[in-house]
Parts: sequence; C-alpha cells; structure tokens
Amino acid sequence: MAQEVAPFGIDFIIAEPGPTGTNFGANLVRATPMDAYNETLAGAVRRAIAEGSFEIRGDAARTVAAILSAAESETPPLRLALGSTAYSSISQALSARLHALEAQREAANSADRQNL
Repeated sequence: MAQEVAPFGIDFIIAEPGPTGTNFGANLVRATPMDAYNETLAGAVRRAIAEGSFEIRGDAARTVAAILSAAESETPPLRLALGSTAYSSISQALSARLHALEAQREAANSADRQNL
C-alpha cells in the first residue's frame, strides 16, 4: 500500500509495538484454553499472562510519542518497531527469514531461463 500512495505524497507507517502497559486486556472475554495449544508458543504466552510473568516493557505514552515523532518526520520509516521486545522479536524473525532464503539461493537461481 505504501508504494501505491507514495506518488500522491502520502507516507505510510506500519507501527509494530511490543507488549505495552495499558488496560486493553482488562475486560477481554477469553476463550477456554484448548489442550492442543498447551505446548505451543500460544500456550506459553497464555500461561505467562495468566501467571503474571509476561514481561511488559513498553510504555504507552512513550510509544505514542514515538509514533507521532515518526509521523511528523521528514522521512518516516515504513516499519516502526516500538519497544525493545518488538525490536528483538522482529530482528530474530527477519534473521531467520534471511537465513532460510540464503539456503535457497541455488534452487532459486536454477529456475532462471538459460542464455540470458
């Protein structure tokens, strides 16, 4: 979408906040946990939240300030990681994707047409 609106002088920011201290989840209705998810990442996060051990480092006011600052900048970033947890998670995910892509280099190149 960012590429579609750029010719009109419209900037686009994808804000990617990590866990942020708010009251958002205070009144959520939670589904009954399913045993199938107990040993998955989703199950671990659910347990951490229920036990109060899920670390929330993000500060809501500072997150908003960072978003506004980025939006008001001359050249806003397309993706804006907010908080150390978000930065770490995104960095790890991108590194894993790059590693997987690099392992496919030979296969990718083998699909090119010959004699070009």
